[in-house]
Amino acid sequence: MAARTKARKRAVDVLFEADQRGTAPLDVLRDRIAQPGTEAALPQYSVDLVEGVMAHAEQIDEILTTYSQGWTIARMPAVDRAVLRVGVFEILWNDDVPDAVAVDEAVELARSLSTDDSPSFVNGLLGRVVQLKPTLLD
Repeated sequence: MAARTKARKRAVDVLFEADQRGTAPLDVLRDRIAQPGTEAALPQYSVDLVEGVMAHAEQIDEILTTYSQGWTIARMPAVDRAVLRVGVFEILWNDDVPDAVAVDEAVELARSLSTDDSPSFVNGLLGRVVQLKPTLLD
């Protein structure tokens, strides 16, 4: 697994854990940095992703709610929420990652971590975000 792919998964793990525990993601991130446990220290890209998602959390969730067509944020599986938040952040605010790579990576994470329906849901929603990107950043 490529370094950035692993970093994305670790970022999704932090966001998912925070969601499940009802804890602020930055608190979970701080804990993982201070005490990595049995895993290696978090890659810097994981830290950047979690911090970026949280810096734009309100806008990301508004985008997901607006374009998910019939799915509220609360109704989405928690893993999908975490994957989508990372994907939207990378598409809209990380110019180092091509949009197609951000979508492909998110779909692969959904395929390996979530339900059978999740990859197509993630692909469709992030594809819509890519299409609307010029209007979402105004």
